[in-house]
Amino acid sequence: MHNKYFTALLLTAAAGACLNVQAATDIRVTYAGSMGKVMDRALGPAFAQKTGGNYEGQGQGAYGMARLLASKKVTADVFVSITPGPMQILKDAGLIDSARPVASTSMVIAYSPKGKFAQQFAQVHGSDASWLKVLATPGVMFGRTDPVNDPKGQNIIFTLLLAEKYYHQPGIADKILGGYQNPTQTHLEGGLLARLESGQVDAAAGYESEVISAHLPYVTLPDAINLSNPAMAQQWYNTVSFSVKDSAGKDKVLHTQPLVYYAAVLKNAPHGAAAGEAFVDFMLSQPGQALLKQNGYAAPKGDALYP
Repeated sequence: MHNKYFTALLLTAAAGACLNVQAATDIRVTYAGSMGKVMDRALGPAFAQKTGGNYEGQGQGAYGMARLLASKKVTADVFVSITPGPMQILKDAGLIDSARPVASTSMVIAYSPKGKFAQQFAQVHGSDASWLKVLATPGVMFGRTDPVNDPKGQNIIFTLLLAEKYYHQPGIADKILGGYQNPTQTHLEGGLLARLESGQVDAAAGYESEVISAHLPYVTLPDAINLSNPAMAQQWYNTVSFSVKDSAGKDKVLHTQPLVYYAAVLKNAPHGAAAGEAFVDFMLSQPGQALLKQNGYAAPKGDALYP
């Protein structure tokens, strides 16, 4: 009996070990660069702890990352994008079937507490045009991302074009931007807020979610220009558009899209579709949504893409 009992214990331990091995879920997630802190410091580690696996994250401007994934220069289990546009690149490449909304945000103007214009920005409000006038002040160094490779680079242009109409300030967008593709203003997604924190730029276009995560001061903007309200898209947001030259030198007309974050599992996921689905499910779970909220993200809005 002693031997039988001992054998049963060994079998039970072995079965437990097998379950632990199966439960360990390694995951590789690529994401819009603005999500770096919430992904690498909150969601990724929490998922790894929950599953006993390893988390690997990589962020970049969402359009640029989508193109790397589509060309298979980068592989991942999950891609998380801001706005539907980057997801369409993966859909066209046959790499995803659907994308689920996991969070949302709005456009804001972040400013450097170390900058020489910090006091002026601290006194303005989004309810009037005072913030526009400070941004347009000679000597203000404004940072944004490339509108060809990053949705945020597009969204700040849409915000300023809408602001022209909303505050009745014709021409002020171009005065602030100095052209849609002004190389003196555009920076890589991952380094923009770091430049702001260090005082290399005075103000920067940001999503409220990332700016809260970075503990930076910012100017809140009204729904009419912050692109957060899908109900305003058809009748108001969509009244503005602009064109840029793509990598081939061709003009491409861009239109507004809702500031919703979408997550998709890639068909060539190196750790398998089940691992990817588990991570997306975790993002949508109560603990995952709580982590997103703690980092400044609002609840997901709208429906899945390509259901």
